[in-house]
Amino acid sequence: MPFTTLISTDMLSARLSDTNLVVIDCRFKLDDVAWGEGEYAAGHIPGAVYAHLDRDLSGPKTGTNGRHPLPDPQMFATTLGRLGVANDAQVAAYDQDNGMYASRLWWMLRWLGHDAAAVLDGGFAKWTREGRATASGEERRAPRTFTAAPRPQMVVTADRVASSLQSGESTLVDARAPERYRGETEPIDKTPGHIPGAANHFFQWNLDERGTFRSADDLRERLRRSIGEVPPDRLVCYCGSGVTACHNLLALEHAGLTGAKLYPGSWSEWSSDSARPIERG
Repeated sequence: MPFTTLISTDMLSARLSDTNLVVIDCRFKLDDVAWGEGEYAAGHIPGAVYAHLDRDLSGPKTGTNGRHPLPDPQMFATTLGRLGVANDAQVAAYDQDNGMYASRLWWMLRWLGHDAAAVLDGGFAKWTREGRATASGEERRAPRTFTAAPRPQMVVTADRVASSLQSGESTLVDARAPERYRGETEPIDKTPGHIPGAANHFFQWNLDERGTFRSADDLRERLRRSIGEVPPDRLVCYCGSGVTACHNLLALEHAGLTGAKLYPGSWSEWSSDSARPIERG
């Protein structure tokens, strides 16, 4: 049975010799875009290949489409093939600790129709804390062919978000820290605040004190407190640039609440147009 949301360090360690398993290192820092690649070269899970958020998991920026726009689906399928991912592969993605970047890759694989993808719970921090094996340098897998089967219904555009503000067809969920959601601070984008009517569920609330995901029951209760009794297929998740929103989408999926969508442009796209309404507080 494939892993489709999370994979534990025990489970991943036991499967490292499986030739059908593709481990992808997604470590990254927004304020030091070379950091993750350097950390990967210094030490990574044996057999892992590296995917860079800006180069591999994002498309070209126009200045109005957000900081991490989605790539063209066929271009991303080519990237997956270069990383050694075929349609029959089990993918395990990890980052430094909380899964914020690995969940972006997890969601993108599902967006292209590939459900056999999971995030390493606890990331590289938990892996090394447990004294597990690491390798250094750059590793490559033999290129494979990945055939995309895109699911466009998983994505919501800015225009669709704008229309839903009038119709009430969707409930927006903002994954940013509460102080950014309220507009008290904005360290990255020019304009503080949030999309009117959005609920706030900070992605870090999905994790326990050990830095691993909470149980499905606990996630359901915490999400209910943040969002209310909204059917999951009416939820649209966003954040600053469409990255940590995927962490909430992973939490929803792990909790059995399926059908939520991503607004990939997120606040960085929404706030780039001064004609769009914003809310603070």
